[in-house]
Amino acid sequence: MRRELYVGNLPFETTEDDLRRLFSVSGNVQSVHIITDKESGRSKGCGYVKMTNEIEAKDALDSLDGALLEGRLITVSEAREQKPQPSAAKNRNFRPKKK
Repeated sequence: MRRELYVGNLPFETTEDDLRRLFSVSGNVQSVHIITDKESGRSKGCGYVKMTNEIEAKDALDSLDGALLEGRLITVSEAREQKPQPSAAKNRNFRPKKK
């Protein structure tokens, strides 16, 4: 089991501090990151929580998946590794800005 967890269906008002407090019932939280829209800065309703060790991560997954947070049932699952994103220069649709 990985130490990083994906958290979905978050209320849009949830802060990283809220998420840290919620997950701290299962152990030490190493880091929290809520995914936001780049343009508006608004939460996309999901995020990642990294626990200190695998045992705490498993406990958080078991106890918080399906938990009610501000009226919404959140989902907690093991985070998957991100695939590397191609650089803009390698993207076939890349067009340099005209000067």
